[in-house]
Amino acid sequence: MALVTDIDQLSQAIAHATAPAFMLGAVAAFLSILIARLERIADKMRALRTSDGAPDPTGQIAASFVRRMELLGHAIFLAVLSALMTAALLIGAFLTALIGIGHGQVVATMFALALLLLMASLVQLAREIRVYMEHMHLE
Repeated sequence: MALVTDIDQLSQAIAHATAPAFMLGAVAAFLSILIARLERIADKMRALRTSDGAPDPTGQIAASFVRRMELLGHAIFLAVLSALMTAALLIGAFLTALIGIGHGQVVATMFALALLLLMASLVQLAREIRVYMEHMHLE
């Protein structure tokens, strides 16, 4: 009978893992977008530095590129932390199911933390977009 309980707990852990698994995929896609934005800004910065003329006499464009890269770097860091927290949540859910202890509170707390980290990453992206919008007339 203990085997059935373990299978039931494992089945429940698998059912509870769907939302975090989808979130992990979404965070991976979001990271791809953030990295693409960072690469595009780095390419623009490189092109600005190697240009023959003086397209940025005041240095405002370069300063906005640096600020945007900093914000995207923070966003990437926070998104990676969110992905790591989500992966740890999935591992924890399965381990607690295998051990046979309840995992509801632990999983809920870890999921909330992963969402908070994702929200912080989105805030950094919004800040980067705001810097872009303020300086897009210069590019």
